[in-house]
Formats: sequence, structure tokens, C-alpha cells
Amino acid sequence: MTATGVVPSSDQMLDSGPVQRRRMRAAITRGCSPTEITDVMLEGPRAGEVLVRIAAAGVCHSDVHMADGHLGRERWPIVLGHEGAGVVESVGAGVQHVRQGDRVAFCFVPPCRTCPACVAGRFHLCELAAAHAGAGTLFDGTSRLSELSGTPLKHFNFVSCFAEYAVVPAAAAVPVVDELPLWQAALLGCAVLTGVGAVRNTADVRVGETVVVIGCGGVGLQVVAGARLAGAGQIIAVDLQQQNLDRARLHGATHVVDAGADDLAAEILALCPGGVDHAFEVVGRSETIRLAWDVLRPGATAVVVGLAPRGVEVSLPAIEFLSEKGIKGSCYGSVNAAVELPRLTQMAADGRLALRDAVSHITDLDGIEAAFERLRRGEGARTVVIIDADAAGDPELPR
Repeated sequence: MTATGVVPSSDQMLDSGPVQRRRMRAAITRGCSPTEITDVMLEGPRAGEVLVRIAAAGVCHSDVHMADGHLGRERWPIVLGHEGAGVVESVGAGVQHVRQGDRVAFCFVPPCRTCPACVAGRFHLCELAAAHAGAGTLFDGTSRLSELSGTPLKHFNFVSCFAEYAVVPAAAAVPVVDELPLWQAALLGCAVLTGVGAVRNTADVRVGETVVVIGCGGVGLQVVAGARLAGAGQIIAVDLQQQNLDRARLHGATHVVDAGADDLAAEILALCPGGVDHAFEVVGRSETIRLAWDVLRPGATAVVVGLAPRGVEVSLPAIEFLSEKGIKGSCYGSVNAAVELPRLTQMAADGRLALRDAVSHITDLDGIEAAFERLRRGEGARTVVIIDADAAGDPELPR
């Protein structure tokens, strides 16, 4: 049995050998202020853990929410970044599925495979992973990150890949094929799994069905791509940015709607009289969640993919439940990442997932705060942070 998904006991952790530490650059959030790029210390991997040299990382709205305090302040100070890819530097005791030199992408919900959710096959809802992610620690309840002064730093969803290196649980490091550049593979572990997974797993979109995608940023574009792969007959993309609507067409949208329309629901329903079979909300705002509900046909379901800040509430007309309309959330695309991430990796390498077309900006660690500002303004799609240019590959974007 490999170490993938195995959570070592405390005794195993303590017996993992002498502690090795390295100094590296990383992006820290200390509070509601600009992200700080500074030197931190990283302890080497213990049993059941992997040290990865980061090649590239994607900038997600979840990082912005954490930096802005929308997810609470309990995990500050924290090293951000949860979507990335790199090269294995070393492994702790018991890790067998990867070794030094392997190329990996990150899964930010590494399942324990023993809690009730995992036993039921719902690995994306792993209770142990949720508890430690919420605490900002690895599975032994401690951090491998610290400031130069020795003050501990929290991990963001086990990964913290806005840094030159990361130590992650074994199940968080998933091998990727050599044919796919790591700057593109960086998008797999969050945007692609979340977006494509929401279509395939959470909603179970069928051939010929109608779909609307509200919000076509980094994740929303992958929802569009997932709907195309599922064979949806009509895919309506909704966004405020014309460039995002253009990207949505490249990813498979059959129709696009400017979200600035005076009566947005009417614009969508004019394209699909009677309502859509599936509405995906990928913004995380009460008004867009309500819009997803309003454009459903009777018996259809809205899926909320967007991460809403704490405190956001949604009001729905209760009488419309008589039409058997439904609404549900999607966590991490309802995926089994160990199975689905390698398959999506191969699809991207074969050209069936156009990852490079989902990237609007390339930057380095020093450009992370500017990437956050673009997300706050709702501009662009994914920004990819190149941390190790030699490992990441040539990040040439479409013109």
C-alpha cells in the first residue's frame, strides 16, 4: 500500500529523522494589508509528507478572500497559494507514489480515507482535511513554516505554494505527465478540478442539456469547458468583461451575455425560453446566486461553485420550491482527486483542455498583490505566478 492519503501517526512524525530547514521567499498575509514578499523558514518533510520545489502557482479568488479577511482571521499570518505545480525534492518516510524528480500538481483536499465522509467515497468532504485546513496546519496539527524570528506561520489548505518550496501531505502531491508544461499544470488542482468536477460530478450534466455559467473567470472558464466535454447542447456564458466572454467562446460557450444588462435574467431566458437545465454560479455573491435560481426551468438545479465571504446570505422565493427547482453547493468539484486529476492532466496534454487560453496574466512573486487587485476589480482570468522559470516551461500566452 502506498502512502497516498495515509495520515501518519504522531509517533511516526516524531521518528522521521533530524529536522532540516531551509530559507526561502514566500508571500505572507498578516492582515488586511498588502501581501508581503519576504524570507521565511521551511522545515523538511516528516513521515507521510513531500517537499516540492514550486515551478508555478495560480492566483485564485480564495487567496484574495483569505488576504482580505473574508474567510476569518484565525489563520493569519499565513503563506498563501493553494493552486500550483512543481518538482519533488524529497519525500518523508512511507511515501512511495512519488520520488525525487517527479513532476506533481497539488490537491488541496488530501483525504485521510478513514473518516465517515471518506469511507462513503466523498473524499472532497474529508472531515480531517477540513479540520486541519481550517486550523492552517498539516495533519499532525503543526506547521512547517515559520518567520525568521521563529514565529510559526499557517499553511493555506495544506499547500502554501506562493513560495519557492512547499511541504505537503503525500496525498496533496499528484503526479502529472511530462508532456504538460508545469505553468499550465498549476491550474489543475483548483480551477480545473473545481470547474470541470462541478459539471461532471455535482451536477451530472447530460448530453444535449442547457447550461448557464455565471462568472467566467479562472474557475468559470473551466465550468464552460466541462459543459462542452459533457456534451451540453447550449452553453450560455455570463460575465461583465468582454475578454472573459471571448475566452468563454474559446472554451465552448455557444452564447455569451454581458452581465451589465438591465434585465439579466430576461436576457438569459430569451436565449433559453422556459429556463435552463443547469445554472452554475461561479462568483460567490448573493445577487448572482439568486440569478442562477431565477433562470432555472421547473425541476432544474442551480449549483453554487463561487466562494462567498462569511456572512453572505441568499433569499429565495419559497413558493417556487413547488416547481421542484433546487439549489446545491459544490465543494472542490465533488472530486476524487487521486483519480480525476491524472485523467484531466492527460486531457490537457492531449489538447482537449485548453489551459493556456484560461490564463490572462503571467507574473512572479512580486506581482501577487497586483494580481489580487485585478481579482478584486473582476478583471482578467487566471494569473499564473512563475517561481522557477526553468521548471515551469515557456509561459507564452495566446495573443
